[in-house]
Amino acid sequence: MSTSSSGPSSSGPSSSGRPSSGPASSGRPSSGSSSSGSSSSGLASSGSDEAENEPSPSSSSSPSSPSSPSSPAGTKRRVGWRKLTFLPVVLIAVLLATWLWFQQADLDALSENALSDGQVTKALWQHVQLTVISTFFVLIIAIPLGVLLTRQAFRRATPVAMAFANMGQATPAIGLLALLVIWLGIGRRAALIGIIIYAVLPVLSNTIAGLKANDPTLLEAARGIGMSPMGVLTRVELPLAVPLILAGVRTALVLNVGTATLATFGGGGGLGVLITTGITSQRMPVLVLGSVLTVALALLVDWLASLAELLLRPRGLEAGA
Repeated sequence: MSTSSSGPSSSGPSSSGRPSSGPASSGRPSSGSSSSGSSSSGLASSGSDEAENEPSPSSSSSPSSPSSPSSPAGTKRRVGWRKLTFLPVVLIAVLLATWLWFQQADLDALSENALSDGQVTKALWQHVQLTVISTFFVLIIAIPLGVLLTRQAFRRATPVAMAFANMGQATPAIGLLALLVIWLGIGRRAALIGIIIYAVLPVLSNTIAGLKANDPTLLEAARGIGMSPMGVLTRVELPLAVPLILAGVRTALVLNVGTATLATFGGGGGLGVLITTGITSQRMPVLVLGSVLTVALALLVDWLASLAELLLRPRGLEAGA
């Protein structure tokens, strides 16, 4: 009992306050600390291995990703080979089938007279002319008018202009053409004016909608860097509105191709001559040829307009499309 109470403990501190000479006082790590250190180093090494195996966020969003706006795949023109070849192949097949049917059809003298002497080529060329000229005048009327109606000084006139444009398209095309023939006489001029009035609405409404849809903060930023009103219009507003304007032009083109068939009732010519001749004379080959050529021309014009809609769209809008 006396020896156990008077002797200092080998693991505890001495009564004189000096540190004991145990392993903890020598400054060397104990076995427990060494094991914990080795385990922590093992965890660190395993964590580093896992970090190396996991993909980093920067590598997943690298510029080579196709979904990145700055990648070439994200900004390239979206005109694939299917877009370029599908519809032309279908039109060629339809026209070839029509030609083969005509080779085997039994045409009488009246049908041959309606289709001879380049009558088909002449009617097709007249139809193309009516479509191109009317679309040109629609563009130079509707787009500047739409720009003007979105300016602050002329915004109050927008409902009046849209009402007249709606009236022009709401009126039946044949009735509008008849009124113009009574007023202007028979000829191509009356037919062209009727087609133009009928196709103004899509381009005008899309121009106004596209310019009004622009972000006001972008326009304010453009003015803040010192751009003039004309510079803001030509370099900011119109480029942002291009997709909607082109969609309206595409609609107007298809409308003009269809409405131009009625020009024959006003002496304007076109493929409507073949259609009316086939109906009045009850000659099915003439009617089929005029109808097939009209449909093929409308589809071809729509295909060309869709290509222009993709190619003329600003590059900055393609990344977010």
